[in-house]
Amino acid sequence: MCGMPAIQIPAKAYDFIDEAHLSGLLSGKRPDAGQIREIIAKSLAKEALSVEETAALVIADQPELVEEIFAAARQLKQQVYGNRIVLFAPLYIGNNCVNDCSYCSFKRSNKGMVRRTLSQQEVREQVVALEDKGHKRLILVFGEHRQYDPRFIADTVRTVYATRSGHGEIRRVNINAAPLDHEGYAAIREAGIGTYQIFQETYHHPTYARIHPGNTPKGDYLYRLHGLSRAFEAGLDDVGLGVLFGLYDWRFEVLGLVSHALHLQHHYQVGPHTISFPRLRPAHGVEVDSRYLVDDSDFKRIIAILRLAVPYTGLILTARENPEVRRELMAFGVSQIDAGSRIELGGYTEAGDAQVMEREQFCLGDIRSLDEVMGELMEDGYLPSFCTSCYRSGRTGEHFMEFSIPGFIKEFCTPNALLTLQEYLEDYASPETRRVGEALVVEELGRLEDGDFKETICARLADIREMKSRDCYF
Repeated sequence: MCGMPAIQIPAKAYDFIDEAHLSGLLSGKRPDAGQIREIIAKSLAKEALSVEETAALVIADQPELVEEIFAAARQLKQQVYGNRIVLFAPLYIGNNCVNDCSYCSFKRSNKGMVRRTLSQQEVREQVVALEDKGHKRLILVFGEHRQYDPRFIADTVRTVYATRSGHGEIRRVNINAAPLDHEGYAAIREAGIGTYQIFQETYHHPTYARIHPGNTPKGDYLYRLHGLSRAFEAGLDDVGLGVLFGLYDWRFEVLGLVSHALHLQHHYQVGPHTISFPRLRPAHGVEVDSRYLVDDSDFKRIIAILRLAVPYTGLILTARENPEVRRELMAFGVSQIDAGSRIELGGYTEAGDAQVMEREQFCLGDIRSLDEVMGELMEDGYLPSFCTSCYRSGRTGEHFMEFSIPGFIKEFCTPNALLTLQEYLEDYASPETRRVGEALVVEELGRLEDGDFKETICARLADIREMKSRDCYF
């Protein structure tokens, strides 16, 4: 890594979520078919949509127009990302927390929660367990607590990168943690992190105030809202947005996410690297308010609309959802999923087949193994990928936008996905998954144009099979 970046002088933080405007858009007149098709055409040209255009997609609930939105989302996903699905796993490091969020089992008032912070040796043990299953990409999750300061987070990141088991290694570490000041972000950047992810949880001010007590750090709406702005100002390249759907009207939250994405793109020339859209799930010591729970049909609309609104951004569908839902919704714009996930502290070495809710933040809907998920993806025609080449080749931030907005990223992603898949098939796959995967590799190679580049890919695949090399990428 190079030296500490010069921290930019931040612009004055302001509240860019115009609640009256967003609510007014949702009460507007239904758009006609012509308007929706014009908006879809803009999205298919890989241009980010305005909040107003996104609102038109949200309130267009006529069945025939909804189907056109779904079809466009499938088309755009294929154009930008191909059939590639990136896989990762969450690793919970500590669940001490000074906040008291009403929907979260980590809240400080939850006396039934088993509190724990992994030691650096325990982190190594968890990473070895993940590497031995084939994982290459992790997101580290931290509660908001003074114990988890930037130095602690950076040290944990370095521990993860330094831990190797056999052919296993973690090549990209993302972070889900509390908002930091500029110096904190700069310190963590030096550890070589990928994406820094902060969920606003809800963009609706009254709801935010109701579920986040004002005497806690998270009660400061504006500080959290500008958490990712500070990250950019401190020199980070990639950030991730998200809300927890089910806290307020999903239609408003979609407009909040798009408003936030446009704000970042306008001020920092870089939109979010990822957007997550988890749904509220049962959790130990939490009573779920059912007023705004999102059903499966609206959840599908959320994914499709976000895919069209922010064409360049990766969309993450998490293991909060059950396998059937994940399988159905994959086609509508999803580009990343977690697999083989356990969210109990120490869960990758200590958890059995059943979840222990007193030790996890919420109940997962999908705890299948990585191998099971990989096999299903490939049977459905998807290309699983553990690729980290953009991050390690400098195609991040503005450079990633330059590649991904025109759709050129697909030219890098398919070859690199094939190489990481071949690694998995050789080192970790079950016999059945390996059989399905080998057939998929042949099929994908058949789609590539003959020439020197294809010959290079085939040579590198052969080297992986013959154990001559690992970690090849373009």
